[in-house]
Amino acid sequence: MSEFTPARLPLEWIAAALKRERGRAGLSLSELARRAGVAKSTLSQLEAASGNPSLETVWALAVALGVPLSALVEPPVRPVRVVRAGQGPAVRSEGPGHLASLLSACPPGARRDLYFVWLEPGAVRESESHIPGTEEHLVVTEGTVKAGPRGEAVELGPGDYMSYRADVPHAYEALAAGTKFVLLVQHR
Repeated sequence: MSEFTPARLPLEWIAAALKRERGRAGLSLSELARRAGVAKSTLSQLEAASGNPSLETVWALAVALGVPLSALVEPPVRPVRVVRAGQGPAVRSEGPGHLASLLSACPPGARRDLYFVWLEPGAVRESESHIPGTEEHLVVTEGTVKAGPRGEAVELGPGDYMSYRADVPHAYEALAAGTKFVLLVQHR
């Protein structure tokens, strides 16, 4: 991933979104931290727009709030939006070799999120169940990835497409250096 330097995800976006979604859910700081399995101090820092959240932390908070990840990381809406290669807001995983950049969040009334994912060999990116009814659609652009629900993973190469239930545990594993894919997460 050395050829890719993502734009830092402005913490102000996450802070505002966390406060907004926590308020909508009617949860205290302590209760959301408990449900997400994160320290209350971590959540407090995030709502104060400080800290360095990992993808896992933000994802756990989204699941605990019952919202898609994009609800917490989507930038403010602009009438025309262009995301140049390597310049989208990105969140790095706690583990090595996984970075996700949100390309497009689903507009109100529709429920889909679009990501471009960079993945390097050496570690499996395990993903817990998303909110009920979630499906993922994956198109490989470079390299080789093994992806899908536990026990049903499939090896895919450039141009290959797959879809699968994502409301069950699933995983992604790069089998070649420089693996990249487009991931569409569809929520029902």
